Amino acid sequence: MKRLLTGLQPSGQLHIGNYFGALKPFADTYQEYESFLMVADYHSLTSLKDPKALRENIVEVVRGYLAAGVDPNKAVIFKQSDMQEHTELAWIFECLVTVPFLELSHAYKDKVAKGMEANAGLFNYPMLMAADILLYDTEVVPVGKDQQQHVEYAREAANKFNLAYGQTFTEPQAKIMETVAVVPGTDGQKMSKSYKNTIPLFASKDEVAKAVMNIVTDSMQTREGAVEESKVLGGQTVMRHPISFATNLFAIHTLFRNEKELVDLYNANKSNYKALKEVLIADIEVVVAPMRTKYDSITEAQVKEVLTKGAEKAKAITSAKMADVRKKVGVSLN
Repeated sequence: MKRLLTGLQPSGQLHIGNYFGALKPFADTYQEYESFLMVADYHSLTSLKDPKALRENIVEVVRGYLAAGVDPNKAVIFKQSDMQEHTELAWIFECLVTVPFLELSHAYKDKVAKGMEANAGLFNYPMLMAADILLYDTEVVPVGKDQQQHVEYAREAANKFNLAYGQTFTEPQAKIMETVAVVPGTDGQKMSKSYKNTIPLFASKDEVAKAVMNIVTDSMQTREGAVEESKVLGGQTVMRHPISFATNLFAIHTLFRNEKELVDLYNANKSNYKALKEVLIADIEVVVAPMRTKYDSITEAQVKEVLTKGAEKAKAITSAKMADVRKKVGVSLN
């Protein structure tokens, strides 16, 4: 089987965007590959400066994947910071690429534009991600369309190293998840902890309801008989219908219920956003409640055991790869 690697930052409370963008896609496909699942805790330091919250978030990410159906015996689940080789290799890559090259990062420019601190870690983020991917001779990296550039950075780092020191790294291929869309947040932007526009995944039903009730609504009026296009979820057209509805609310709702049913529902409840939000709350609960029960049953001790076993498996790979890298760049005297 081909080797696949993916990861998730423990930078905040898990939300439905994480579920549809990361947890569910991995749970649905990971057994088709030799799969590695990384808790990207060092990446989260670009934005999270709360040690207690970070520790809690690390546990939550692992519990989340397990609750979503991932079997830790069939995937290597590990913590990025347990593999010192990641940051070591990132430094070597940083010595091979240029500042103008890193300045091309869409993610960096977008986050700075949204008000995030332009710290050096955020700027160098692509090379740490390249190290994450390349250390394992990863062949497949599942990403959404908005994340494809991350894989291109990894391919470029591999190519630069291979040209300078000889064939060492496999150039990975992006697996574009066409069915995985950019999940909109409560304000219409991409759902993100950074934007504070999330709907929590494993919180209580009341907390989920509070977030849903805060979804911004925007009634779109159309002429009688006109065709209205609603482009949502990663640019895919999900509806062509003469209808007035709250675009953002509808976009989120399509994640949980059949589109045709929703068209009828939204036509029958024009401008009654409170009723539509209550239906969405109920639909979210149908999907999330069974996972929440499983999530609540997983102890921190079980999470630590999963990460310890995963670290042992990952370490065997990263230590061998870095021994080769050190020899090729000249820092090893053996």
